[in-house]
Amino acid sequence: MALSSTSTTNESLFDRLGMPHSIRWGFLGVLIFMTGNGTASNFIAPHMQNALSGAGAELVPTIIAMYSLAVLVASYLSGALADLFGPRRVMLWGFLTWVIFEVAFLLSLRLESTALVFATYFMRGFGFPLFAFAFLVWINAVVPRRRNSTAVGWFYVMFTGGLPTLGSLFAAGTIPLFGGGALGETLTMWASIGLVTLGFLIVWLGVRDPAGYGRLAPADESAAEVLTSGLRLTWNEPRVLLGFLVRLINTAPEFGMFVIMPAVIADQLGWGQSRWLLMTTCIYAGNILLNAVFGAIGDRWGWTRTVRWFGVVGSAVGLLAWWYIPHLVPAGSDWGYAVSVIAGMVFGILLAGFVPLGAILPALTPHHKGAAMAMYTTAAGGATFLGTAVVAIVQPWGGNVGVVWAFVGLYAVSFIMTWWLNPDQAASRQAD
Repeated sequence: MALSSTSTTNESLFDRLGMPHSIRWGFLGVLIFMTGNGTASNFIAPHMQNALSGAGAELVPTIIAMYSLAVLVASYLSGALADLFGPRRVMLWGFLTWVIFEVAFLLSLRLESTALVFATYFMRGFGFPLFAFAFLVWINAVVPRRRNSTAVGWFYVMFTGGLPTLGSLFAAGTIPLFGGGALGETLTMWASIGLVTLGFLIVWLGVRDPAGYGRLAPADESAAEVLTSGLRLTWNEPRVLLGFLVRLINTAPEFGMFVIMPAVIADQLGWGQSRWLLMTTCIYAGNILLNAVFGAIGDRWGWTRTVRWFGVVGSAVGLLAWWYIPHLVPAGSDWGYAVSVIAGMVFGILLAGFVPLGAILPALTPHHKGAAMAMYTTAAGGATFLGTAVVAIVQPWGGNVGVVWAFVGLYAVSFIMTWWLNPDQAASRQAD
């Protein structure tokens, strides 16, 4: 991929911060889009169970797991299609997919049709990865290598800022405003379509960098070669496979906890839905604030070292704290809630330690950056599937505690794999 005109000596403040001036509005657009996408993330499971009676309600975990599978597939396609057609066009496809199938999903809930809910929610899963991860490819086409980790950090500030942080905060405000209960949740989801549309328009009208308008893949590669390049690269380069697996494990616990924690915090421990949504907002607000910081730490202290100690070890410790501390304090107490939120924030903050992975994978194969990013985005989306799949597999026999320890075990595996993720960071800087 060729660097655009932003990598010149006349750098703006945004360039120096890792947000090239020519694509700066894209970061804001991703934030608002993902806020709309994340609005229902912390109440969608119980909402569907209430809407679908009998056998339909029992299928909700399966519906969510299949949605996550769609996210995984779309996450791979976002990188491959952005290489083939340009990130801007793929972002348009993602927006249209999200809006069309969100409307269809909400109408299906009203009809109480399990089959239609299943189909429309599955298809909606293709929307946000095509939009958000295509922009991540655009970032990698523009940003100099020496600031790549920082730029990826800013991307995740916006991505996580929307899903679930501001999305949960938006829901916490609008659900009671719209009357509370199922009606408030339904109207909140309709309102989220406006946020998604606004985020798309900011990108569509505000980002004009030429790197996103056309094909990024080499001209001599066929469409089939481009679409399969990530898979072929993973087969031929074991380190890319390891990086893929580490990124897959990275945020899997986040999405798994979205499934088990709402009932635990709101019902079992007596803090209610509004406090659960506020807890989620606080946890990922910490993540937002530190994403760019850990990106910069990675650029200076070492990408792999930052991932290994802050990302892997730190997240495992934080996850255990988030699970056990709420059960050790008095249920329903104000001070216990505050301590539980702080414990969760430790997990959210240290998840940011994984940010340099977005710089590691392209650096492992500098001549196949697009293919490497296709696998990175696949793992990022696949984390949704892995997180929900672990819950579906482990919870029936191990309970919620078993789910948490299964995620800690996955972190232990990823800790071992980081010892083979050793790109030449200095050479990447010189390649600029």
